[in-house]
Amino acid sequence: MTDYGEEQRNELEAIESIYPDSFTVLSEEPTSFTITVTSDAGENEETVEVTLKFTYVEKYPDEPPLWEIFSQENLEDSDTEDILTLLKQQAEENLGMVMIFTLVTAVQEKLNEIIDQIKNRREEEKLRKEREAEEAEKRAFQGTVVTIENFLSWKARFEQEMAELKNKRQKEEEQSGKGKLTGKQLFETDHNLDTSDIQFLEDVGNSVEVDESLFQDMDDLDLEEDDPDFNPLELGSDED
Repeated sequence: MTDYGEEQRNELEAIESIYPDSFTVLSEEPTSFTITVTSDAGENEETVEVTLKFTYVEKYPDEPPLWEIFSQENLEDSDTEDILTLLKQQAEENLGMVMIFTLVTAVQEKLNEIIDQIKNRREEEKLRKEREAEEAEKRAFQGTVVTIENFLSWKARFEQEMAELKNKRQKEEEQSGKGKLTGKQLFETDHNLDTSDIQFLEDVGNSVEVDESLFQDMDDLDLEEDDPDFNPLELGSDED
């Protein structure tokens, strides 16, 4: 007949010696304890960590122990679910044998995988950003490839902008033209305008004075008016 209590005590002593700094007994009836498992250091010395709580059942190891995640650091919810699934799988495979060390070792390996995945995700994110930057630079250098769709879209925007600009200019012209009268409106509003030019000419004509001393006595000039070759402009230009 299996002495479950003896097997549990012997395993507990072995576990305490293997994990002296991370093993803590919580209770003796039933036997319950925690073991903190930490991954190897990853990039920038980053680690992930989980504290597992185990509780022996009466017929352990023929029946699996109870377990739960007591606490964790830097793990996603999906990671903790994967760990719980892993514990269940390992417990089923090791029924009939003390298994705490096996379970903790499996979780340790899982945490190392997670820290590697974190590193890979960061590298992939870095590469993705670099590719996006390169593609953006290529697009800026090459310009946008013209297709029927984007040309029609551009044409519609351009026509709309031109229509808006035209309307704006018309409104500005209308605003600037307010208050200015046409020629017809000026004559309709001021009846003196139709006689002002005539009055101006009459006033100027009456005020013109002629200095007669500027002219010679036309009677003293012997003008041969009957001479067909006579040219009054030639008077005084004789060089003899």
